Amino acid sequence: METLGTLYTFGIWTVHPGKEAEFKRIWDDFARWSSEHQPGGGDARLVQDLEVPNRFISYGPWESADVILTWRGTPEFKAFAAQAQKICADFQPGRYKLVSYITPGSGK
Repeated sequence: METLGTLYTFGIWTVHPGKEAEFKRIWDDFARWSSEHQPGGGDARLVQDLEVPNRFISYGPWESADVILTWRGTPEFKAFAAQAQKICADFQPGRYKLVSYITPGSGK
């Protein structure tokens, strides 16, 4: 369950036009591997910009900064990054923490 202070990885991906389906496929494969083999991770999300269809945002929660660093150091992460680099014009990664959330009807 998400609580204040939950850590997230967040990325903004700009894919070369025409490579959107390929990017989604390699992202899905890597996210599936991560969810099955990387302890401390959570659900992963990939959203596509409706106005700029070659722009995507990925995000997901993590248990700790150390877990994120371990994940980023795996050979699988490095292989995914190398694949993505070939079909992306830009990638802006980040690590964030949840500082506020509002749930309708709960007062939170």
